[in-house]
Amino acid sequence: MTDQHTHRTIGEALDASGVSRRSFLKFCMVTASMLALPPSVGRVMAQQLRKAKRPSVIYLSFQECTGCLESFTRSFSPTAENLLFNVISLDYDDTLMAAAGSHAEAAREKAMKDNWGEYLVIIDGSVPMADGGVYNTAAGKTAHQTLMEVVEGAAAVVCVGTCASFGGIPYAHPNPTGAVPISELVTDKPVVNVPGCPPIPEVITSTLVHYVSLGKVPDLDEHGRPLAFFGNTIHDRCYRRPFFDQGKFAKSFDDEGARNGWCLYELGCKGPTTYNACATVKWNDGTSFPIESGHGCLGCSEPGFWDKGSFYKPLAAGTYTSAEKIAAAAGAGVLLGAGAAVASRMKRKSRLHETDREERS
Repeated sequence: MTDQHTHRTIGEALDASGVSRRSFLKFCMVTASMLALPPSVGRVMAQQLRKAKRPSVIYLSFQECTGCLESFTRSFSPTAENLLFNVISLDYDDTLMAAAGSHAEAAREKAMKDNWGEYLVIIDGSVPMADGGVYNTAAGKTAHQTLMEVVEGAAAVVCVGTCASFGGIPYAHPNPTGAVPISELVTDKPVVNVPGCPPIPEVITSTLVHYVSLGKVPDLDEHGRPLAFFGNTIHDRCYRRPFFDQGKFAKSFDDEGARNGWCLYELGCKGPTTYNACATVKWNDGTSFPIESGHGCLGCSEPGFWDKGSFYKPLAAGTYTSAEKIAAAAGAGVLLGAGAAVASRMKRKSRLHETDREERS
């Protein structure tokens, strides 16, 4: 990529790619809708993005399986290619970039020097700290050394996946590598956690667009997660919730209840204690999510999910002491949960129609 292309504004990149202003405004309105922001913010996003310089992004991979990056590249709204070619400048990613070895590291160092204090760092994977950090090294440096070097000049850090956000599988007992989440090491920069094993791709890309367009991280919960996507439990929005309230539970994965789509709570579903947007945003362009495919939620977007017991046993009695209390906890929002996905789609369509009317007027 030439310096001329690197320093273009997002608007110039969009124009060069043949993206119309109307299409771009729709893109921003959809993104604002996914972030639970009003239509007016979508228009602000469009105005700010068009005149903003494409921010430099450095993507670091540590103790991980590459599943988070695989998920990232499968985003439909916004698409990964739209994000990469028109919204951000991905200047370093050792998995996606053509360069290797010293050439790759030189690209990272140049991006840091040219954009010091302004670049965004995306990280997947935890950082091993045991035995001097020797379990994860590259270019003669440990993951910890690389992390602290790169983060020093960053404007913000986005942790993609549960390993980077909360330690994930490497962090699970007995944690032989001494893995730690990024937030334990980076304490002087804004850190946004986008957990999941892997995270929903649209949650990743929408979080990035929010930062690029508005110049700040989104509102976060107590675990550093964007509230727009992690503000409700999966149980709150699950389409199987009416069966839960009726006391209809599948007893095995192939019984009559399972075939009829009954609640999977007794088969270990962790939806009541897991905060994520799986039931509304879903996967594969809104096609489905694990519970809709017949498997209970594993709770993968929660801290320590790997060490919380069997994936196939009901939640511990300490969480809900009786079926009656479970039903009581669910009852307060059952109507909202049953209709949330429909309401979300209607809201998004309404905002797009509003955009169309504005364009025609």
